[in-house]
Amino acid sequence: GVLEYKKHIDTRALPVDFSRGQLAGTPLCMKQYYRLFNTYRLPGLKRDTLVIHETGSTEQEHIIVACKNQFFVMDLVVKEKTLKEMDILSQLEKIVKMAENTEERQPPFGLLTSDGRTEWAQTRDVLIKDSVNRESLAVIEKCLCVVCLDDPSGMEVGDTSRALLMLHGGGHEKMGANRWYDKPMQFVVGEDGVCGTVCEHSPFEGIVLVACTEYLMKFMTGSPSKIGRATSVSELPAPRRLLWKTTPHIQGLLKASAERLQRLVRDLDMDVHKFEVYGKEFIKKQKMSPDAYIQVSLQLAFYRCNGRLVSTYESASIRRFHEGRVDNIRSATPETLAFVKAMTDEKTSLSDSEKIKRLWDAINAQTNSTIAAITGMGIDNHLLGLREISQEIHMEMPEIFTDETYVASNQFILSTSQVPTTVEMFCCYGPVVPNGYGCCYNPQADHLLFSVTSFHGSTETSSAVFIKALDEGLVEMRDLCKTSNKPQSNARMNLLTHK
Repeated sequence: GVLEYKKHIDTRALPVDFSRGQLAGTPLCMKQYYRLFNTYRLPGLKRDTLVIHETGSTEQEHIIVACKNQFFVMDLVVKEKTLKEMDILSQLEKIVKMAENTEERQPPFGLLTSDGRTEWAQTRDVLIKDSVNRESLAVIEKCLCVVCLDDPSGMEVGDTSRALLMLHGGGHEKMGANRWYDKPMQFVVGEDGVCGTVCEHSPFEGIVLVACTEYLMKFMTGSPSKIGRATSVSELPAPRRLLWKTTPHIQGLLKASAERLQRLVRDLDMDVHKFEVYGKEFIKKQKMSPDAYIQVSLQLAFYRCNGRLVSTYESASIRRFHEGRVDNIRSATPETLAFVKAMTDEKTSLSDSEKIKRLWDAINAQTNSTIAAITGMGIDNHLLGLREISQEIHMEMPEIFTDETYVASNQFILSTSQVPTTVEMFCCYGPVVPNGYGCCYNPQADHLLFSVTSFHGSTETSSAVFIKALDEGLVEMRDLCKTSNKPQSNARMNLLTHK
């Protein structure tokens, strides 16, 4: 399926995406799709570099297979023919057997890519002093993707444990070293049935990953097994184990990376939750934008937990523009604050008609902010551009960028994103500040999927407490709509599919 999809990408055969919703019909930039398989995030001491390999390059005719913390090169093209399904399966089976050979087992170098970017860049500079390590790194950096064959994790299988295994592999004691996090696309296939995709986010946005993943899922379930062979199995060259040269110093670096990863694993508080009381169809019947509605519910949940609103980030696609990525929808608006107060502090003193009015005000404010962001009228990218220009021309940093209010406004305690799908799946990521939440959500017809993360080390956060407050708020908002809502005929409800 990956090879079929890459063929569509290389030949520019993917159909162009178009925006949907009220601003429907606008073609969207497809460039992010062309970064799915031919890029690599190279660590640097000051900044990382996105390495882009030429499309169709013969250097990209292999994948890396990780198994038992070992890395193997598997060629996809043999004698100018692309391997078929049975050939690929045969090669993978060989790799599993090779990985079981403890005498040839190499140190778990994948751990190093889980480290802080500066630490990994420093370690990489040490590794490349040896030609064996240089060669192994070069092969990984030019691969099409990484396939991670995981042992059973021993964790109780559920959405939260699946999310944790994708995000950090369970640490160095489980699958944390069976990854290479610099490669944008890693496909995880677990012996216990835990499968998913690990994404290095810098080359593309979540919606591009989803489009690829949905294609693969439909390919697997809707296509007959491709049992033909490019050549006989006996003629296939054996997969190659990547070798590493280590020293006591490198062993110390590996140990330090493992300890830092384990601290992050212990600190992450993940809760994947399915809200089953209702889904986006109920919200649409209220003539409200499902995304705006959910954003308001997140603000209500945070206010319930903390008694205040905070700087909030919601990603807004700007693919209506060439090479557009995202801008920010700032969801903590005065209108939303008025609504959440009506549902909490002022609950007993305000009528339902006033509460529903404030809900509509909050929905409309969120919708207007969304339209501004996706049509290039947001403030965040504009200010970021001015700041970067000031640095490039070596002028004194403009005062606004050192102002404490501006600095605080860019500490996103609530970092959110909608990643809608047409099949049952979810995405997740961590918080972006120590005392914050990450919240990725996927509205389905009759339920809402949420992946909420925070850090145990913060006394200000708890993913379970946040989820409980979110559930309560969503139920109360439904009850309010049922008793008091008169759907506005001019509401802009369908705005968000490609936001």
